[in-house]
Amino acid sequence: MSEMSRKSVLELLAGEDRRSTGRSDEVARMVTRNPRLFRILISGLCSDDALVRMRAADAAEKVTRGFPALLQPHKKALLGLLAETRQQEMRWHLGVMIPRLELTRNERRRAAEVLETYLEDHSSIVKTFALQGLADLAQQDHSLREPVIEHLRKSLRRGTPAMNARSRRLLARLS
Repeated sequence: MSEMSRKSVLELLAGEDRRSTGRSDEVARMVTRNPRLFRILISGLCSDDALVRMRAADAAEKVTRGFPALLQPHKKALLGLLAETRQQEMRWHLGVMIPRLELTRNERRRAAEVLETYLEDHSSIVKTFALQGLADLAQQDHSLREPVIEHLRKSLRRGTPAMNARSRRLLARLS
Protein backbone atom coordinates (compact mmCIF):
# COMPACT_ATOMS: atom_id res chain seq x y z
CA MET A 1 0.00 0.00 0.00
CA SER A 2 1.55 3.28 -1.02
CA GLU A 3 2.05 6.21 1.32
CA MET A 4 -0.31 8.15 -0.95
CA SER A 5 -3.13 5.68 -0.24
CA ARG A 6 -2.51 5.94 3.49
CA LYS A 7 -2.36 9.69 3.40
CA SER A 8 -5.44 10.07 1.23
CA VAL A 9 -7.61 7.83 3.45
CA LEU A 10 -6.61 9.71 6.59
CA GLU A 11 -6.87 13.09 4.86
CA LEU A 12 -10.51 12.33 4.11
CA LEU A 13 -11.07 12.10 7.87
CA ALA A 14 -9.49 15.46 8.75
CA GLY A 15 -10.98 18.93 8.95
CA GLU A 16 -14.25 20.63 9.86
CA ASP A 17 -15.27 20.36 13.52
CA ARG A 18 -16.14 17.79 16.18
CA ARG A 19 -19.86 18.11 15.59
CA SER A 20 -19.43 16.55 12.14
CA THR A 21 -18.52 13.02 11.11
CA GLY A 22 -16.93 14.61 8.05
CA ARG A 23 -16.35 12.02 5.37
CA SER A 24 -16.26 8.96 7.61
CA ASP A 25 -19.22 7.38 5.77
CA GLU A 26 -17.33 7.75 2.49
CA VAL A 27 -14.21 6.22 4.05
CA ALA A 28 -16.28 3.34 5.47
CA ARG A 29 -17.64 2.61 1.98
CA MET A 30 -14.10 2.77 0.50
CA VAL A 31 -12.75 0.35 3.11
CA THR A 32 -15.71 -2.00 2.69
CA ARG A 33 -14.94 -2.17 -1.04
CA ASN A 34 -11.19 -2.55 -0.39
CA PRO A 35 -10.60 -4.23 3.01
CA ARG A 36 -6.82 -3.89 2.59
CA LEU A 37 -7.36 -0.25 3.56
CA PHE A 38 -8.63 -1.29 6.99
CA ARG A 39 -5.17 -1.26 8.55
CA ILE A 40 -4.79 2.36 7.43
CA LEU A 41 -8.11 3.15 9.04
CA ILE A 42 -6.94 1.50 12.27
CA SER A 43 -3.73 3.55 12.15
CA GLY A 44 -5.96 6.62 12.27
CA LEU A 45 -7.04 5.61 15.79
CA CYS A 46 -3.56 6.65 16.94
CA SER A 47 -3.41 9.90 14.97
CA ASP A 48 -2.24 13.08 16.69
CA ASP A 49 -5.38 14.71 15.27
CA ALA A 50 -8.42 14.14 17.53
CA LEU A 51 -10.79 14.60 14.56
CA VAL A 52 -9.01 11.90 12.58
CA ARG A 53 -9.11 9.56 15.60
CA MET A 54 -12.85 10.01 16.15
CA ARG A 55 -13.72 9.65 12.47
CA ALA A 56 -11.43 6.65 12.02
CA ALA A 57 -13.21 5.03 14.97
CA ASP A 58 -16.60 5.88 13.45
CA ALA A 59 -15.65 4.44 10.05
CA ALA A 60 -14.04 1.33 11.58
CA GLU A 61 -17.14 0.68 13.66
CA LYS A 62 -19.35 0.96 10.57
CA VAL A 63 -17.13 -1.31 8.47
CA THR A 64 -16.92 -3.99 11.15
CA ARG A 65 -20.69 -4.26 11.57
CA GLY A 66 -20.55 -6.38 8.43
CA PHE A 67 -16.93 -7.52 8.59
CA PRO A 68 -15.97 -8.06 12.25
CA ALA A 69 -13.04 -10.33 11.32
CA LEU A 70 -11.14 -7.26 10.09
CA LEU A 71 -10.66 -6.29 13.74
CA GLN A 72 -8.91 -9.50 14.80
CA PRO A 73 -5.35 -8.68 13.60
CA HIS A 74 -5.59 -5.46 15.62
CA LYS A 75 -6.89 -7.02 18.84
CA LYS A 76 -3.93 -6.11 21.04
CA ALA A 77 -3.90 -2.48 19.90
CA LEU A 78 -7.68 -2.16 20.26
CA LEU A 79 -7.70 -3.59 23.77
CA GLY A 80 -4.90 -1.17 24.67
CA LEU A 81 -6.84 1.77 23.25
CA LEU A 82 -9.97 0.68 25.11
CA ALA A 83 -8.08 0.95 28.40
CA GLU A 84 -6.12 4.10 27.59
CA THR A 85 -8.26 6.49 25.58
CA ARG A 86 -10.01 9.39 27.26
CA GLN A 87 -11.57 10.71 24.05
CA GLN A 88 -15.32 10.18 24.30
CA GLU A 89 -15.84 9.45 20.59
CA MET A 90 -13.17 6.77 20.70
CA ARG A 91 -14.71 5.30 23.83
CA TRP A 92 -18.18 4.94 22.40
CA HIS A 93 -16.99 3.31 19.17
CA LEU A 94 -14.51 1.00 20.91
CA GLY A 95 -17.24 0.01 23.36
CA VAL A 96 -19.22 -1.65 20.59
CA MET A 97 -16.27 -2.86 18.49
CA ILE A 98 -14.43 -4.79 21.21
CA PRO A 99 -17.15 -7.46 21.61
CA ARG A 100 -16.80 -8.17 17.88
CA LEU A 101 -13.32 -9.55 18.56
CA GLU A 102 -12.59 -13.18 19.32
CA LEU A 103 -11.46 -12.76 22.93
CA THR A 104 -10.13 -15.18 25.49
CA ARG A 105 -12.06 -15.45 28.73
CA ASN A 106 -9.50 -13.24 30.49
CA GLU A 107 -9.55 -10.65 27.69
CA ARG A 108 -13.35 -10.59 27.79
CA ARG A 109 -13.36 -10.05 31.55
CA ARG A 110 -10.72 -7.34 31.35
CA ALA A 111 -12.70 -5.60 28.58
CA ALA A 112 -15.82 -5.79 30.76
CA GLU A 113 -13.90 -4.22 33.66
CA VAL A 114 -12.80 -1.34 31.44
CA LEU A 115 -16.31 -0.86 30.06
CA GLU A 116 -17.62 -0.73 33.63
CA THR A 117 -15.33 2.26 34.23
CA TYR A 118 -16.91 3.90 31.17
CA LEU A 119 -20.21 3.87 33.07
CA GLU A 120 -18.73 6.68 35.18
CA ASP A 121 -17.90 8.82 32.13
CA HIS A 122 -19.53 12.25 31.90
CA SER A 123 -20.87 11.43 28.42
CA SER A 124 -24.23 9.67 28.33
CA ILE A 125 -23.33 8.37 24.85
CA VAL A 126 -20.22 6.69 26.25
CA LYS A 127 -22.31 5.18 29.04
CA THR A 128 -24.97 3.96 26.58
CA PHE A 129 -22.42 2.29 24.32
CA ALA A 130 -20.60 0.83 27.32
CA LEU A 131 -23.88 -0.81 28.33
CA GLN A 132 -24.21 -2.18 24.79
CA GLY A 133 -20.66 -3.52 24.85
CA LEU A 134 -21.16 -5.10 28.26
CA ALA A 135 -24.36 -6.80 27.13
CA ASP A 136 -22.63 -8.09 24.00
CA LEU A 137 -19.79 -9.50 26.13
CA ALA A 138 -22.30 -11.06 28.54
CA GLN A 139 -23.90 -12.92 25.65
CA GLN A 140 -20.51 -14.50 24.97
CA ASP A 141 -19.63 -15.17 28.64
CA HIS A 142 -22.51 -16.16 30.90
CA SER A 143 -20.46 -15.41 34.04
CA LEU A 144 -20.80 -11.72 33.10
CA ARG A 145 -24.60 -11.83 32.81
CA GLU A 146 -25.63 -11.04 36.39
CA PRO A 147 -23.30 -8.06 36.88
CA VAL A 148 -24.31 -6.69 33.48
CA ILE A 149 -28.00 -7.15 34.22
CA GLU A 150 -27.47 -5.20 37.45
CA HIS A 151 -25.78 -2.37 35.51
CA LEU A 152 -28.71 -2.31 33.10
CA ARG A 153 -31.24 -2.19 35.95
CA LYS A 154 -29.30 0.62 37.59
CA SER A 155 -29.29 2.49 34.30
CA LEU A 156 -33.09 2.14 34.15
CA ARG A 157 -33.31 3.89 37.52
CA ARG A 158 -30.68 6.60 36.97
CA GLY A 159 -29.91 6.87 33.29
CA THR A 160 -30.85 9.28 30.55
CA PRO A 161 -33.82 8.47 28.29
CA ALA A 162 -31.42 6.99 25.70
CA MET A 163 -29.76 4.83 28.36
CA ASN A 164 -33.19 3.71 29.62
CA ALA A 165 -34.36 2.72 26.13
CA ARG A 166 -31.13 0.83 25.40
CA SER A 167 -31.18 -0.86 28.80
CA ARG A 168 -34.76 -2.09 28.29
CA ARG A 169 -33.83 -3.63 24.93
CA LEU A 170 -30.67 -5.19 26.32
CA LEU A 171 -32.43 -6.60 29.38
CA ALA A 172 -35.01 -8.22 27.14
CA ARG A 173 -32.23 -9.75 25.07
CA LEU A 174 -30.31 -11.08 28.10
CA SER A 175 -33.40 -12.45 29.88
